[in-house]
Amino acid sequence: MRIKKGFVLREVCGESVIVGEGLGAIDFGKLLSLNESAAWLWKEAQTQGDFTVESLADRLCEIYDVTPEAARQDVADIIENWKSVNVVE
Repeated sequence: MRIKKGFVLREVCGESVIVGEGLGAIDFGKLLSLNESAAWLWKEAQTQGDFTVESLADRLCEIYDVTPEAARQDVADIIENWKSVNVVE
């Protein structure tokens, strides 16, 4: 998987949000608010380029005090949310 071109993480009024820029904004038309760990995962997904649930969960375990099982479930949930708003491919 990878983040679709045209979607970026911005800070708006102290909140981390995903916004569409350029052509990405045409169909998106909204802001997707992320909590601290979801924003960190977005940045990590950008760094990795092609990412998987497992690759993000492994990195999450390195940074946060979370079990591998909980990390995989949290990452899977966040990615499903990103898929539902069509910001990853």
